Amino acid sequence: MNPEDVQVAAFEIILNSGNARTVVHEAFADMREGRYEDAAKKLEDANEELLLAHQAQTHLLQEYAGGTEIKIEIIMVHAQDHLMTTMTLREVALEMLELYRKVN
Repeated sequence: MNPEDVQVAAFEIILNSGNARTVVHEAFADMREGRYEDAAKKLEDANEELLLAHQAQTHLLQEYAGGTEIKIEIIMVHAQDHLMTTMTLREVALEMLELYRKVN
């Protein structure tokens, strides 16, 4: 796999996980205002973006598992960090949504 393909995959991961992160923060705002159904919908939307990012990641893993040499550059490290922190943020948001619903 050439370096440009790896960079494209990295930017897809960054783009989609960044979109997801933005939507998760919008969901937090909805939670604070008591708009729980809106927040839940946004967290579903964020998951769709994360799935797109995960597909780009999975493609790279499949290539690697098939014997393709993949040179990892700092942009891919950044992309992976972006994806994993956003996935964790969404999981925390789901828990917070349930807590908001119980408290109110």
